[in-house]
Amino acid sequence: MKHFISLVSVAVLAACSPQQQSASSDHVAEQQQPAQAPTQLTYPETARGGVSDDYFGTKVADPYRWLEDDRSAETEAWVKQQNEVTFSYLEQIPYRQEIADRLSSMWNYEKVGAPFKEGDYTYFYKNDGLQNQYVVYRTDAEGNTEVFLDPNTFSEDGTTSLASLSFSKDGSIAAYAISEGGSDWRKIIVIDVESKEQLEPELVDVKFSGISWVGNKGFYYSSYDKPEGSELSAKTDQHKLYYHALGTAQADDPVIFGGTDAEKHRYVGGYVSEDDQYLFITAAVSTSGNKLFVKDLSTPDSELVAITDTTDADTYVLDNKGSTLYLVTNMDAPNKRVVTVDAANPQPENWETFIAETDNVLSVSTGAGYIFAEYMVDAISKIEQYAYDGSNVRDVELPGVGSVGGFGGKAEAETLYYSFTNYNTPGTIYAYDPDAGESTVYEKSKADFNSDDYVSTQIFYTSKDGTQVPMIITHKKGMELDGNNPTILYGYGGFNVSLTPSFSITNALWLELGGVYAVANLRGGGEYGKAWHNAGTQLNKQNVFDDFIAAGEYLIDQGYTSNDYLAVRGGSNGGLLVGAVMTQRPDLMKVALPAVGVLDMLRYHTFTAGAGWAYDYGTAEDNQEMFEYLLGYSPVHNVKQGVEYPATMVTTGDHDDRVVPAHSFKFAAELQAKAGGSNPQLIRIETNAGHGAGTPVSKTIEQYADIYGFTLYNMGVKDLSELQK
Repeated sequence: MKHFISLVSVAVLAACSPQQQSASSDHVAEQQQPAQAPTQLTYPETARGGVSDDYFGTKVADPYRWLEDDRSAETEAWVKQQNEVTFSYLEQIPYRQEIADRLSSMWNYEKVGAPFKEGDYTYFYKNDGLQNQYVVYRTDAEGNTEVFLDPNTFSEDGTTSLASLSFSKDGSIAAYAISEGGSDWRKIIVIDVESKEQLEPELVDVKFSGISWVGNKGFYYSSYDKPEGSELSAKTDQHKLYYHALGTAQADDPVIFGGTDAEKHRYVGGYVSEDDQYLFITAAVSTSGNKLFVKDLSTPDSELVAITDTTDADTYVLDNKGSTLYLVTNMDAPNKRVVTVDAANPQPENWETFIAETDNVLSVSTGAGYIFAEYMVDAISKIEQYAYDGSNVRDVELPGVGSVGGFGGKAEAETLYYSFTNYNTPGTIYAYDPDAGESTVYEKSKADFNSDDYVSTQIFYTSKDGTQVPMIITHKKGMELDGNNPTILYGYGGFNVSLTPSFSITNALWLELGGVYAVANLRGGGEYGKAWHNAGTQLNKQNVFDDFIAAGEYLIDQGYTSNDYLAVRGGSNGGLLVGAVMTQRPDLMKVALPAVGVLDMLRYHTFTAGAGWAYDYGTAEDNQEMFEYLLGYSPVHNVKQGVEYPATMVTTGDHDDRVVPAHSFKFAAELQAKAGGSNPQLIRIETNAGHGAGTPVSKTIEQYADIYGFTLYNMGVKDLSELQK
């Protein structure tokens, strides 16, 4: 079942991925001092206020509370001053522009996504090379191709992006969502497909939403009431599902689910079955676990029926055949299973197993009249194809060891598409004949990168408590394990997110320079199902940090790198990971790169939708034990006076309304006020940018030139030619 088309479907061919870091060198000069004596850093003076909070009788100071006000002139001035210091430092790096130029050159190749059919046209995403945003093209039955939507025209600086695109059932009308400045708040624009003319005023203030059509008359979408105060940081915790009938005012859109004081849900979504018979509604209070409801749209005034009425498990509807529903669930199956049930009596006691749980984590898609079960075996993809009668058709032969994405499409599709990639293989799109089980190359990557020159190896290392943790290490073939190789260790470790092998052009540049790129599959992720996730949540969160520390120690012990050539990087929850590890083990790494991180663990839940992260983190208000645990690792609260922390560049966006930039602001202020030694403690604040999605290519190239330049410069690299020795 395909609910809406989004840019996620082409992400594997894009140059940018969530795991874009690494390090550099076959042999690096043995010096361990800075590449050149930098100008003495003078940080902006950050005023300290007298704010404190009382938690179970313990008073905790919050001197930089004023930086939470993203609308104040004082915060704006502080951001400007910090950027002046940061960019003045970065301008000293002699090869910064050289890195940017090479990255631009590598990035400048045509990238094409898999085609999809809607109505009379076949659509696809394409980027000619250095376009800030992907362009949507379409081809008619005669083979004529034209631009359908060009997001590069949405704003002069490329910071307004296409967030999603959804078509009415006959393909005659399209609704697309845009994001401005990287914000999670969206606008939805409805156009006639033939004329491309806008049909009605745009819908505004839409957030965390799909666009799911009912026939050609209207669609379901989700949002919050606009919060009081700052729309970028104020708390949002009452999500609602609306129905928009074409030709009516948004103010008249009825609330279909949510909005009652009796029960609040932070995340609500609605999607319609491909045959238009059912509306399915998910409702959750956190990022884990959901209620699930079904409404029969073929019967006027039908009741909303609960399939699951608790948030103890994750369950969603995969597809339906008539009244038979196919559900994917981890209820009584931590690695997930597929069950069937009749829509008239859909409760768990009536479920029948269709695809049983196995030892490997399952994700499922449908298309062309088949069901495709993707299993994650030590973070590597394996695909099995099923018929709707439950028979196993075949194991799908894949091009190699790596990650696949796709195999989804409409029931009447004759060809399906999937992408294949790993850390040293640029993404290739394959066309798949589901009846014959044969794959052919549809679009081979044009990236200027020779995979044969590199090796990617999965190893298992031992964490502090004896747990075996997988890690994939990628580097040039023939690299000496002499401890002198600049290395970036990347991790995430949370929210059931799995880090599977994927190619990115920024990572490719790091490898080309001679660096090592290592990705650890930490607890808290989803690589081994719900048990692996839970082992890194709440009072088990330290396991994640221990896993990451052990990964760094393994890389050092095995000679890949040393303390002087190790950088650690992660974003969002991974930014928390880096912040916690660098404050617990500042001696482990030379460089720390926390990006858009959750860094104030006592107050994260007070901003935007942050309270929904409590399943993973717990909150300081839960009980005294949880408060003390959070206080024990919260990066903002664990910067110690006089400690020599690694060279640090915190990165964030001033429009980040997912993880508000105040987290990064406070952490940088603490580091600048307290760190001992001469390592720089900088913050790079991207203006008119959010949490990462939709970032223009031009900005991304600038960011990575700065990140890689800062990393190598603080590892003592004087000239990039040193890395090729």
